[in-house]
This record gives sequence, structure tokens and C-alpha cells, in this order.
Amino acid sequence: MNKKISILIVDDEESVRESLYDWFIEDGYRVECAENAKTALSKLESQNFDIILADIKMPGMDGLEMLRRIKLLKKDSIVIVITAFATVDTAVQALKDGAFDYVTKPFDPDDLSHLIRNAAKQISLAQENETLKERVVSLENVDDLVGISEAMKKVLREVESVAQSNSSVIITGESGTGKELIAKAIHSNSSRKYFPLVSVHCGALTESLLESELFGHEKGAFTGAMYNRKGRFEMADSGTIFLDEIATISSKMQVELLRVLESKTFMRVGGNKEISSDFRVLCATNRNLKQMVEEGTFREDLYYRLNVVNIHVPPLRDRAGDIPILTEYFIKKYCVSMNKPVIPIDSSALKRLEEFDFPGNIRELENMIERAIVIGNGKKITLKDLPIEKNILNISAESLDEQEKGHIAQILIKYDWNISRSAKALQVDRVTLYNKIKKYNLKSFNK
Repeated sequence: MNKKISILIVDDEESVRESLYDWFIEDGYRVECAENAKTALSKLESQNFDIILADIKMPGMDGLEMLRRIKLLKKDSIVIVITAFATVDTAVQALKDGAFDYVTKPFDPDDLSHLIRNAAKQISLAQENETLKERVVSLENVDDLVGISEAMKKVLREVESVAQSNSSVIITGESGTGKELIAKAIHSNSSRKYFPLVSVHCGALTESLLESELFGHEKGAFTGAMYNRKGRFEMADSGTIFLDEIATISSKMQVELLRVLESKTFMRVGGNKEISSDFRVLCATNRNLKQMVEEGTFREDLYYRLNVVNIHVPPLRDRAGDIPILTEYFIKKYCVSMNKPVIPIDSSALKRLEEFDFPGNIRELENMIERAIVIGNGKKITLKDLPIEKNILNISAESLDEQEKGHIAQILIKYDWNISRSAKALQVDRVTLYNKIKKYNLKSFNK
């Protein structure tokens, strides 16, 4: 790390410049010198220095004025002020203007080296934080949102357009089209991206559980409520809450949700204290909410409150042009996650994928590719690796074991490697399934 740190020494005394130069060169830093502030600022316009050692008393521009100009040029620069004429006023002023530290002449070489090492550690931490921040932003770019078709381009334009607003959005589309990815894309491109995106799958919870999940609860509010617990609305403060399968919520919860959306306040279950939260709401459904309003099963006022903007995600069969690029994307994704070389797909297999209707949409395509990589020979994805009905006849030449391995892998992938559900679907007990997994060396690469 030390060899990467660059230091600029600014002092009108040649003897000081030379002694500091020798110390820091010996410590392994890259070092340059300037005899006055003007020369130093000229160097800083064309080069980056991590640490600047600046004498206060210099002819022309003094060190404090130079410090202020450096902070205007590069506010994150680390400037250490040095002087032979220390006063409390200059020390305080230097620190107020952003100096990293303040040292007096004559220097103790060990103390000065220690100070530079501390400055170098701060630079290293800042660089690590920046790297982590870039990784977070990269993760939030929602890589799985892939598509070059006109239908998908339209969706992406809508996402970009709505992201910077604070409006409620309903995302519609069939199951497996990627509605949650659209929600992530809206959030990650909004001004709320550094705050939480909190997701709630409304269809997976009973009315009472959903109420507790959304609003939180107080200790003792109901049997089993042993602690106070924050709700998802509270967790989403300054961020976004994504309500998936919004059409499944009960009439009572529709009323509760409407009240929260209008007031942005709520109380935890069993509580009496009103809590405020600044959240943006995104919803998704695969049902026709407008029709539900007409049928009287969904509140009209809530519908209009939520449906400020509607983004419809087309089914995969309506954007078959995206299948090659999606296939390539998933092959790369799973080969990398399985630590395998990225393999091609046979042209006839790709053609068959392009002809397939994909009732399960992108999720089904992704599962097919994952399965093909799990059970395939690792050189190329061919028709026999794809669980498409038309090709069943083509796999008659495979051994019984190969067919069994493929079928078990498909079921495990379908149920996200939930052993109980997979065993139930296969109509075997859990021990038998575990033995089969071990026999065929099947592994989940998502865990």
C-alpha cells in the first residue's frame, strides 16, 4: 500500500524538503517537492497526490491559503500542515479549513512516519469504501433485466422515466415475467437507492400475519409476540416498499393500506403510538385489478391511489427475440456460479427454445438452462438437455439413471431445492431423495 501513496512536500526551506524527501523515499512512498505554494498548486492541477505536507510560513501564498485552495480543487486531499511558528490560532484555523493534522518543527522522524501511515490507512479505507459502494451499485443494477426486443425497450424506457419520480407504480404481467426485477430497477435508479427496498409477498401471508408484517407489533400484542418488532413500512423509511401479489389482500387490509398510503402514518399491532415513515410504494400483480374493481373485489380508491403509473411486462412469447440473449446470459450466469467453463448452446436447441411458448416465462427459461448445465455433459447444451415436451422422444436412448437424474434435478430446481416439497412431488420419502441426490452428485448452486 505504501508504494502506491504519493506525497507532495511544500516548503521554502531546501533542507526541510531534502530531509523529508529522504525519509519518505526510504519508507517506500512516491515523493515530489515544491518550494512554494504556486509551484505546488501547478503540480496539483496535473498530478494526483494522496498526501500534501504544507509549510504555513512561505513567501507569497502562505500554507493556510494554499490549504483552502487545495480543498477547492480536491476536497478529499489529505493536507498536513507543518510550521516552526506554532500558535493555537493557526492550529485551530488549519483544522477548521480541513487539515488532516498539524505538526511543528523540528520533526521527530518516527512520529512523522507514524502520522503518514495513519493518513495512508485513511486513504486505504476510503478506497475500500468506494470499491464496496461500486459493488453495491453494481448489484443494484439488476443484471437479470435483459432484453433487446422493442417490447422490452419500451418497458426499460418506462422504468427510466418513472424512477426519478415518487409516484406509486403498479407492475402487471404474467407470473415469471420479472415484475420484481422491474421493481428493483425502479428503486435502484431512484433517489432512494441508498435506502432499503423492502419486499412483501402479500399472497403468501394470512390477513393477520400480513398486518403484523406490514405494521409490526408490540410485545404481548398476541400469543407469540415476545418482542417489539418493526413492520415493513417502518423498515422502508426513506426507501421503497414493494407489495407483490397486491390483488390477494383482504378487504380489511385494503382499507388499512389505503389509510397508510394517504397519511404515511400507522400504529404497530397492539401499540398506541403513531409512527411515520417516508416510503415509496410499488406493487405487482398478475391479475386484472381494474376488472376486480368493476366486480367489487378491489377498492376503487385504493386502485387509483396505487395505479398512478402502470408498467406492463410482456410475456416471453411476445418477445421471442430476447430468448437468444437471455439464454446466453443464463448460461454464463450458471456456468460461472458452478465454476464451469462457459459452454455454447447447439443451434437446433436454441431454435427449439425460440419456438417454445414458455408458459412459465423467463423463470421457466432460466430453470431450463440451469437444469441443462447441471445434468449436461458440460461441452454444449443440446436438445436432449432441455425438458421440452417435443424432445422427450429424443431422450429414449438415455439410460434410466440419466433420465432419473434429470427428472430429480428438474423437480429440485422447480421447488428451489426444498427437500420436503421435492420429495412430496416425487412421491418418495426425504431419505430416499437425499440418497438420490448423493448418488447423482446433484448440487444447488443458489445456496
